[in-house]
Amino acid sequence: MTIEAEGVAELQNAELEMTPELAELYRDFDAHHLAPLWTQTSDVLTFHPRSEAVPFVWRWRDLYPLAERSGELVPVGRGGERRAIALANPGLRGAPYASPTIWAAIQYLGPRETAPEHRHAQNAFRFVVEGEGVWTVVNGDPVAMRRGDFLLTPGWNFHGHHNDTDHPMAWIDGLDVPLSDYIDVGFFEYGTERVTDEASPDVSRSERLWAYPGLRPLSALDDRVSSPLSAYRWEHTDRALTAQLELEDEGHPATVEQGHAAIRYVNPTTGGDVMPTLRAEFHRLRSGALTPERHEVGSSVWQVFDGRGTFVVGGVRHALEKGDLVVVPSWIPWSIEAKSEFDLFRFNDGPVIERLGFARTLVSRS
Repeated sequence: MTIEAEGVAELQNAELEMTPELAELYRDFDAHHLAPLWTQTSDVLTFHPRSEAVPFVWRWRDLYPLAERSGELVPVGRGGERRAIALANPGLRGAPYASPTIWAAIQYLGPRETAPEHRHAQNAFRFVVEGEGVWTVVNGDPVAMRRGDFLLTPGWNFHGHHNDTDHPMAWIDGLDVPLSDYIDVGFFEYGTERVTDEASPDVSRSERLWAYPGLRPLSALDDRVSSPLSAYRWEHTDRALTAQLELEDEGHPATVEQGHAAIRYVNPTTGGDVMPTLRAEFHRLRSGALTPERHEVGSSVWQVFDGRGTFVVGGVRHALEKGDLVVVPSWIPWSIEAKSEFDLFRFNDGPVIERLGFARTLVSRS
């Protein structure tokens, strides 16, 4: 018998015989809104994380046509605010959340459309798997959105989006909405009906000040809770991943494991995560590369940026291709097998898990 099974057996053996006196005691507990621990130990003290969320895959070939149809039928403007379609995990009883801590959605903006400005306490980002032509305006700073770019909207920053082209564009949004909702920290405020600056520069003001590796402006030496850099450009991400694999070929330690290059987006003022509640990474696997199986505390969402591969989550194999998204709930085992060069964007609740001291990882190596 395993330790876990022995523990369950002990709990079962500890069950009390129901007597009239005990039944009356339980009724009195209910009347006073009390719950005795001994009747719910297996629910409160679990042997390992036991998320209500389930592993699930959303296919880009399904998401994008649905977003297009929404673009034809649903206007963007006050009230709805955004044409965003949330990933609703089947295990969360209809809640519009990918996991208990992560909100993720596909957002769609039609030709020449503008999503009005607003701000909220929740932290947000955008990742572009295809397309260009939209500018997100963050606190009055227009930031171009292009394929492979990772773009930030930290909490309480005004932001809106405008499409300067004759074709639509879609991207994914990630926010800490479920966590913020659970701990009751949400605020929201409307901004302007359009955006405060409809310019469309190639480079934003935040990039002009902050996007120089290893260099920091003396005018801004204070550490920031969230990164002041609004855009992390694909060309820099791609170059960093390519260099890691080249160094591996030359025999130098540069990758996280054989054939697996990866980077983490960081706050240039602290070297830590880009936002206090969300972590973002990018992974590249060579064709044929395999990762070991991992269990991790905390949940993650992955999106395929390019290539083909198999994501094994909870013992189930899923063949993935460009745009597909997969959620990995807390402590559910996962591994990746690359069928071609395989590029994946990942975000998770790591900063919260680590700051609270709950981080734990189990790696199974064959």
